[in-house]
Amino acid sequence: MKKKSSFLKLKLREAAMISRGFLSQRHPVLAHVIPMRRCNLACAYCNEYDNYSKPVPFAEMQRRLDKLADLGTAIITISGGEPMMHPQIFEIVAHIRRRGMIAGLITNGFYLTPEKIRRFNAAGLEYLQISIDNVEPDEVSKKSLRLLDKRLQWLAEHADFQVNINSVIGGGIKQPEDAITVGRRALELGFSATVGVIHDGQGELKPLAEREQRVYREFKQMSRQEYARLDWFQENLAQGRPNNWSCRAGARYLYICEDGLVHYCSQQRGTPGVPLADYTQADLDREYKTEKWCAPYCTVACAQKTALLDDPRNLIRLYGDSLRQWVKDKSGGQPLPVVAPAPAPTHVAPVKSHDVVKPDAVPQVLSAE
Repeated sequence: MKKKSSFLKLKLREAAMISRGFLSQRHPVLAHVIPMRRCNLACAYCNEYDNYSKPVPFAEMQRRLDKLADLGTAIITISGGEPMMHPQIFEIVAHIRRRGMIAGLITNGFYLTPEKIRRFNAAGLEYLQISIDNVEPDEVSKKSLRLLDKRLQWLAEHADFQVNINSVIGGGIKQPEDAITVGRRALELGFSATVGVIHDGQGELKPLAEREQRVYREFKQMSRQEYARLDWFQENLAQGRPNNWSCRAGARYLYICEDGLVHYCSQQRGTPGVPLADYTQADLDREYKTEKWCAPYCTVACAQKTALLDDPRNLIRLYGDSLRQWVKDKSGGQPLPVVAPAPAPTHVAPVKSHDVVKPDAVPQVLSAE
C-alpha cells in the first residue's frame, strides 16, 4: 500500500513537472549528476567509469545541486561510475529532495542491502534503475541475473520507491534472449522493465541482427507500457534508421560530470564543457537552439524524453501510460482505452549554430540514461 501511495505521489509530481515544462522551455527538465566516476565493475561496452577516482566532496555536491535547483531543474538522476560507492550517497539524495527536485539513482545494484534500501527510503529516493545484461556473468558484463537476483528480492520487499530493470541488446552481448528472462523476472517482482540498444565495440550503432530483433519484438510485447512511450524512437534504432528530431541537450537535459562541467550527455563529454557554477540562462537558451550532429542516431533516452516535452503531440504518450496502469490496477484490472501514439515528426528545422558539435563518438545506451 505504501509503495502504491509513493507511486501516485511521484506521478502527480511528474504531471506537475510536465505542465511546467510545457508552459516554459527555459529551464532544465532532467540533469544527470556524477558524484563519483569510480566503479567496482568493468563492463566491456561501458566508457563511463574508472577504477581510481575519489568521490566528489559532499559540500561540493550540495553546491552543484543548489545551482541546478536555482536553474529550475525538475529531476536529478545520480549515476556514475557506481554512485553507491560515494560515502554520503544518502545525504546527496536527501539534499535533492530538500530542494524540491525528483530524486533518482542508477546503480549496478551490487552494493544494495536491506539496510541501505531502507536508508534510501528515509532519504526520499523516488526511483532506482539497475541494468542487468545477462543471466550468467561473462567477460562482457558481470551484471547478471544470477548475481543480482537476491538484491532484486530485497528491493521488492523493502523499497518504497519505484524500480526499473533495464537490459541491453547489441554491443557484444552474447545471449540477447537473456533480456527476456531478465524482463520477466523484473515484472514478476513488480518492477517495470526496459531494454536498450547499445553500440558495438568500435563505438558504432548498427542495425540489430534478426535474432536480436526477435528478442526486441518479444520484449516489447511483454512490457508494452514502457515501450509505448518511445516506440518510434526505438523502432528506428533497432532497424538502424535515423530519427528526425531536435535534441535539446545542454538546455532541457544536462549531464554534470565529476569535475562539475556541463556536457550534452555521457557520450558527448567535452561539449559545451562549461562549469556548472558559471552556467546561465544564456547558455540554456543557446544550447536549446543548437543543432546536434549526433541526434539522428542518438540512443540516449533521457535526451529524447526531455525533447519530446516540447512536442505537445507526445506529452500523453510520454508519461500517460504509467498513470493509466495505476488507474487500471485501482479499477480491478478492467482494460482502459489506449491513446494512439503520435506519429514521428516529419519535419524538423532546428536553428543552426556556429558551434555545432563535430563527430567524435556515437551515443551509447538507450535506457540506462
